[in-house]
Amino acid sequence: MNTFDQAYHDLLQHVLDKGTTKDDRTGTGTISTFGYQMRFDLSKGFPLLTTKRTSFKLIATELIWFMRGDTNIKYLLQYNNNIWNEWAFKRYVESDDYHGEDMTDFGRRALKDEAFNEVYQQEMEKYKERILTDDTFAKKYGELGNVYGKQWRDWIGPNGESVDQLQNLIDSIKNTPYSRRHIVSAWNPAEIETMALPPCHTLFQFYVNDGKLSLQLYQRSADVFLGVPFNIASYSLLLLLVARETGLEVGEFIHTFGDVHIYKNHIEAVETQLSRDGFDAPTVKINTDKSMFDLEYEDFELVDYKSHKSIKAPIAV
Repeated sequence: MNTFDQAYHDLLQHVLDKGTTKDDRTGTGTISTFGYQMRFDLSKGFPLLTTKRTSFKLIATELIWFMRGDTNIKYLLQYNNNIWNEWAFKRYVESDDYHGEDMTDFGRRALKDEAFNEVYQQEMEKYKERILTDDTFAKKYGELGNVYGKQWRDWIGPNGESVDQLQNLIDSIKNTPYSRRHIVSAWNPAEIETMALPPCHTLFQFYVNDGKLSLQLYQRSADVFLGVPFNIASYSLLLLLVARETGLEVGEFIHTFGDVHIYKNHIEAVETQLSRDGFDAPTVKINTDKSMFDLEYEDFELVDYKSHKSIKAPIAV
């Protein structure tokens, strides 16, 4: 078992052993604990989990989407990245422009009712097709509000000015590397109600020491089985990109949590993953000299990734 998979398995086991049963916003129910930290030394490879297949393509395209300041799922769908679909779809089916089958509480109903699930999948496919082919529809119903990318690249200050937090961060690391203010926040209290989903990974901070760049993320809420593997890889990839952009070596990714939880309908999947042994960690290459802000997914190369099969589990919306 490589150290990355082991750290994640330790988190899964910690929540199972120490967690308490709680109700939650989605109505699914969780086993939850509060406060946890993992550390990943990126000199040992890239922490893409190997005890279940985790899609690097989904992780990289979402990160590019964040870095561009995009908040519309059209770009993601162009790469067959469906991880934000449910939240945008929810906004559409709750609007006056939707005239299809009743989609109330579609996430849980689809799990329990096979006939409804078939209808839901058909409606989702029609929705996705319209996002990809109808620019007017996509502009209105592909939007998620002022989520991560908007806050990273276009935070609106007290006088209405635009603040590009990510570009300012790069400049700060280059010019004042030992500053304690290398921080980007996605949690904007004034705009929470404008977001399809308030940010779970709320704030990150960079730290320079001995020519190495490290990154710590604070995540207020963590779906340990479905979300956290993506968060680990996404912010590790961000660390690689910022280190490359600022001419530094990579150090550690430190992942700090508030509410860490396993949904009750994920427990069987978690136990399956815990029964597996991992493989050696892969590495990531960037085959271009372009700035991080100009990267395309095709510029990345995942090297020597070997994993067990994926494990499916329902998402709670």
